[in-house]
Amino acid sequence: MKGIAVRLALLLTLIFAASPSFAFNPDEVLKDPVLEQRARNLTSQLRCMVCQNQSIDDSNAALARDLRVLVRDRLVEGDSDQAVIDYVVSRYGEFVLLKPRLSLRTALLWGAPIVLTLAGICAVLVFSRRRANQERPERLSAEEEERIRNLIEK
Repeated sequence: MKGIAVRLALLLTLIFAASPSFAFNPDEVLKDPVLEQRARNLTSQLRCMVCQNQSIDDSNAALARDLRVLVRDRLVEGDSDQAVIDYVVSRYGEFVLLKPRLSLRTALLWGAPIVLTLAGICAVLVFSRRRANQERPERLSAEEEERIRNLIEK
């Protein structure tokens, strides 16, 4: 019984380890090896909009398959690599790129936490210095303390 469980576990491990290889269908392969290599390079740069953390080259989602076919069709039509990327980005937005382009928007997105953290540190330093420089209230005289005690006791 233990041997069957081990074999079943091994079989399941092999099936799930090979699952990304099921994503790419043989009917999608181009006959021209140069175009096929370009297509593989491009599809490895594009995010699957269903899986979101996989490239369309690794995903077995229907949308990923459609995008792989689209990329190959555009390459066959004679588009450059950049034209294919631009076309897909125009239809799906910058999110489709696994490595986003450097632009003002992405610089703000990545730089904002750093700027806000530095602003917070500066604010804490300014407020702590102001508080340290404030005048301390004078201590009550013995006569004033006696008057307060008398008022509390009454």
